Amino acid sequence: MSADTLYDKVWDQHKVADLPNGQDQLFIGLHLIHEVTSPQPFSELRERGIEVPYPERNVATVDHIVPTQPEGRERPLADESAEGMLTALERNTSESDIQFYGLDSEKQGITHVVAPELGLTQPGMTVVCGDSHTATHGAFGSIAFGIGTSQVRDVLASQCVAADKADVRRIETEGRLGPGVHSKDLILKIIAELGVDGGVGYVYEYGGEAIRDLSMEERLAVCNMSIEGGARAGYINPDETTYEFLRGREFAPEGEAFEERKAYWESIRSDPDADYDDVVHLDVSDLAPMVTWGTNPGQAVGVSEPVPAPADLPEGKREAARTAQDHTGVEPGEPMAGYDIDVAFLGTCTNGRVSDFREAAAVLEGREVHDDVRALAVPGSQTVKSKLEAEGIDEVFREAGFDWREAGCSMCLAMNDDSLEGDERCASSSNRNYVGRQGSKDGRTVLMSPAMVAAAAVAGEVTDVREMEGGA
Repeated sequence: MSADTLYDKVWDQHKVADLPNGQDQLFIGLHLIHEVTSPQPFSELRERGIEVPYPERNVATVDHIVPTQPEGRERPLADESAEGMLTALERNTSESDIQFYGLDSEKQGITHVVAPELGLTQPGMTVVCGDSHTATHGAFGSIAFGIGTSQVRDVLASQCVAADKADVRRIETEGRLGPGVHSKDLILKIIAELGVDGGVGYVYEYGGEAIRDLSMEERLAVCNMSIEGGARAGYINPDETTYEFLRGREFAPEGEAFEERKAYWESIRSDPDADYDDVVHLDVSDLAPMVTWGTNPGQAVGVSEPVPAPADLPEGKREAARTAQDHTGVEPGEPMAGYDIDVAFLGTCTNGRVSDFREAAAVLEGREVHDDVRALAVPGSQTVKSKLEAEGIDEVFREAGFDWREAGCSMCLAMNDDSLEGDERCASSSNRNYVGRQGSKDGRTVLMSPAMVAAAAVAGEVTDVREMEGGA
């Protein structure tokens, strides 16, 4: 009788060979490409005279370096380095006959937003990209992970990658999320509990009542941050929520073919008696909105909980906590509620989807951004942007005082003009709060849900969205 996890099944189905170094050779069902990690691999293939054998399994978009101001997207781009990367990607994809969603495409956007909304990502796939947040796609029940530049070359050349099989940790959520508490709060809680290196050597399988309740877009946010907890990948077993999301998408099968594929998708779910290497139970019934107080995603607390004193933490975490608190300027024993902010940023591959902006708009309706706050709303894709504009949600943001932008990675990593200045404090829906991540070595980043970002933008400080009338 089978007792396998989804990870075991998908891995074994894609395994091509045992390699002499002890790794497995995996066939890759979908390779996502962007402008930053692809120029060198394409150059190496060109030097060796190697053609891409499976162009239909490779899809490219431009996201990291693109300006989000409409006027900044005119060619050539003002930043010579950015223009060079974009030009290289245009040439490389054209020569290799790879689908590319460029600045002139209505489907351009962040790769981890574009692939799911087009139905490119499907259950049972192996998905890779030269980007650490590739784990996002595990929300469909795929095995998805980031790869380095040399591995991008290998996948382009052979559609295979050498990889080590990880252990599987089941994270079993117990209870349901309350009002004003979202998937971002859930994943921040998981990382706070297990640590930023707690998942090293594992992939995470997320399950339980709170996970089952999540929409696909909320599941994408959870899996997106698996890497922030040290896990190689994170996934959720496919179910009716998955199938209904995929139905009718551009690259999803249709009609009878969809039902046939669905039968396969059902078959790769983890068996009821699957053997896990570790199981963690987490009661989330009383979970509060989470915010980070330090310089990694695991340094997080409930919005009204006291920031921990370094001396109260395990010895191995004390010095990091002291350094982080010196940087962020938080006071041990005080809650994060009331922490002043200068910038509010909504977007990224974690929280740049339609539902994220709807949640934030529900908070912003009839309110205005605080006078001391500059606020940016950056949709994760042009498709997301168009849908929101069709609903009039962009007007809610504009009227509140947000700057409404074009799609891109933006202030998540500040590879364009969107960045913090000096020691600004930012309420951010992104996924990393490391020193310098948002473009300034003195800037401070506080991670939180889209609804909490909106609440902070209005209040001018971190605030519990549940205490705002009409809060999400």
